[in-house]
Amino acid sequence: MTLRWEAFLEEIRERGEYDTPQEAERAARVVLALLGAHLAGGVRAELAARLPETMALILLNPLRAVEPLSPERFVRATAAWIEGATETTALWDIGAVLSTAADAADDDLVERVLLQLPPGYDLLFGRPQPGHRP
Repeated sequence: MTLRWEAFLEEIRERGEYDTPQEAERAARVVLALLGAHLAGGVRAELAARLPETMALILLNPLRAVEPLSPERFVRATAAWIEGATETTALWDIGAVLSTAADAADDDLVERVLLQLPPGYDLLFGRPQPGHRP
């Protein structure tokens, strides 16, 4: 089931403890754009189908990453894209957005998304895999 725009942003706003929906939207746009550059095929399309249309289009943007970013580099890239962000605040932004996207998907889809990403993204999605310790 696709989340409504307002519900999606409100969930991110609550999880990220943002003061405004605009802050939540800014985080969502950056994080989903970066994530979309790392996913391919049906998995990317399935996840997009669970998101509000605007966010789905951002996830489906045709830009492709040259190489997969490690979770650490993903955090640094997010920080670089959000004005005034640090790696610590970017990690917070990523957690708010990716955990909300994961909740919009079922466990099977999240697992297939994680299979396309380097090890360690399970923590960014708020879905630590058994036996994985930071």
